[in-house]
Parts: sequence; structure tokens; C-alpha cells
Amino acid sequence: MESVRVNLGPRSYDIRFAGEAGSFADFVRFSVPRARHALVVADAHTAPHAEHVRDAIRAIGIRSELAIVPSGEATKSLEQFGKLLDALADLPADRQTPVFAVGGGVVGDLAGFAAASYNRGLPLVMVPTTLLSMVDSSVGGKTGINHAKGKNLIGAFHQPAGVWIDPAFLETLPDREFRSGLAEVVKYGVIQDAEFFAWQEANATAIRSRDRGAIERIVARCCRLKADVVEQDEREETGLRAILNYGHTFAHAFETLGGYGAWLHGEAVAAGMVCASRLAERLGRIDATVTRRQVKLLEAFGLPVLRKPDWPADALIDIMRRDKKAAAGRLRFILPTKLGHVEFVDDVPEELVLEILNWNLSV
Repeated sequence: MESVRVNLGPRSYDIRFAGEAGSFADFVRFSVPRARHALVVADAHTAPHAEHVRDAIRAIGIRSELAIVPSGEATKSLEQFGKLLDALADLPADRQTPVFAVGGGVVGDLAGFAAASYNRGLPLVMVPTTLLSMVDSSVGGKTGINHAKGKNLIGAFHQPAGVWIDPAFLETLPDREFRSGLAEVVKYGVIQDAEFFAWQEANATAIRSRDRGAIERIVARCCRLKADVVEQDEREETGLRAILNYGHTFAHAFETLGGYGAWLHGEAVAAGMVCASRLAERLGRIDATVTRRQVKLLEAFGLPVLRKPDWPADALIDIMRRDKKAAAGRLRFILPTKLGHVEFVDDVPEELVLEILNWNLSV
């Protein structure tokens, strides 16, 4: 597993993998060379990993404190954001004080937003411990918290100073969390790399069983694919980066109405991708084979693809109107034209989206 460089001029950084040349201490010295003290953020599940990170940082002379937040999507809140700001003030943090986010997407988003906000920006180091965060959320600089009216409505772009990935963390990851991360892996095949999608189909058993070689391959490939997009559209200004949100318009609506707890993010994304693919079928952009292949692979990974939510379709549509991709309340989606390529589709009729929701999630 070779390092992946995210080339963003003065905001460039490396994604480094444990086991290659150089230790975690070397990575810290390289990523945040002027650090004298640090805040390590984790949740209740990743606290043991965070303690090791804190001890390793202290061993190279960086004074560090640990902040533990509750587990779960509901933690991405103004209340927990405020508590992290308090923790930074108590250090006290200065402009060179890094925040280490040790955990999954929730910890990364919350700690990253605190780093983006305190003193108008502190260095951020991502140490992802879940598959989903390794392949997706730790890379690209999106940080944020949720609002009652929508997921990730409050946040900022704030690129990390570095990302450290150790696949050994996945050995203790619960199976449901692991399967959730596989939804994002499938996504990258659909939106950018048809050969990678086919490789997943051929190696689904090895991936599901957490074969080390298979896991290293999917993590490295997803990081490179995401870096390619971020390098070209760091702040979603050209529309290219929006392709990373394939299936997410539906997924965020499921998560929001579920109170950020009914489905894990990847579970919602799996169902959302199938909805988006069926929508593309109805618009004549793909044939049914593209959807069937996604359904089969997602099912092989133990992810939901046909599942009736507890919320009415019109309530889901109302959430979608507030999606960040929407314009003046008009629904816009990322939809496939073939495996390996997706496009932004404007002004999709709500009646058709309702039809997809009632059809696709009726069993």
C-alpha cells in the first residue's frame, strides 16, 4: 500500500498506510511539524485506539489531551461541537495545535468542524478506524454537523494535514459497521471505475470475509479515486465533486427522518443508490442490467437494497428539497449513464421520485 498524495497546492497532504516505510511518529512529525500540544478526539468505541494515539504523540514531546464524545450520528450536534470548542479553549489551543480525529465518519466530521472553526482553523489529522471513514469521509476536507432539518447542513471545507490509515483497526470493527462501509466502496465502482466494480463482484467473498489483501486493495483504490475528484473540484464549485454523492440525496432523507439512528450511513447509501439507479432507468439513461448488478453486489455484502422505511414518501421528498444539491427547491440527482460514469441531472420531476420511492421501497 503506497502513500496517496492529494495535490491541492498549499493544502496538499498525504494519505499514509501503516506498514509502509516510516512510523506513526514520523508521520506526525511530517504532518504537523510545529505542534507542541494537541487534542485527540474519539468516541466511546474508539477511545482505546485514541489512547494509543495520545500516548504515541506524547512520546515525541507533544502534550496532548483526550476528548471523548458519545457514539452515533446524533453526536454531530451543536451541543457536542460546543464541548469540543470548550476542550480546545481549556488546553489552551493556539494556531499550531492539531486536532487528531480517531474514529469513524461521525468523529471525523465533528472534530474536523471544530478544527475548522477554532481560531479560524487548526491543523487536522485524520486517523480513521472504520472502513467507511478509511475509504471516504477522512479524505477531502468535508466537515460538519447535522441539523434537525437536514444532514450536514452546518459545516466547512477544511483539508486535513494528513491521513493515517491502519487496516488493523478493522479487525475489531463490528460486522454491521464493516458492511456499512462497503456501500461507499461499491459507490466508487459505479461512479468512476467499472473495472473496480467488476473486481468487487469477482472478489465479494474475500472482501466480506475481510481478507487482508482484498481490504488493502479496496482502501487504497478508493482513496486514489476520491483524491482524483477532490484535486479537480475541492469545494464543489465545478460540479464534479458532486458525483461523490451518488445515492446520497435519498440516503440523507432516510437518515434525517430516522433521527440519525435508524440506519447506519452506508445502509442508507445502499438503499439510496438503488433508488437513484432505478430513477436513471425511468429516465432512460441506463438499462435494468446496471441496477441489477448493483443490487446483486450490495446483497452479497449484506446491505439493504429493498426496504420499506417508516416514513411517508412525501416527507422524504420534503427533506430532499433542502438537499445541498437542490436548486430553488428543485430536485437534482447524481445518476449513472453506465457503470463507471455518472452525471448531474437537473430538475427531476417530484412525481417520478415519489414513484421510485413507492416502488423501490415497498417490500
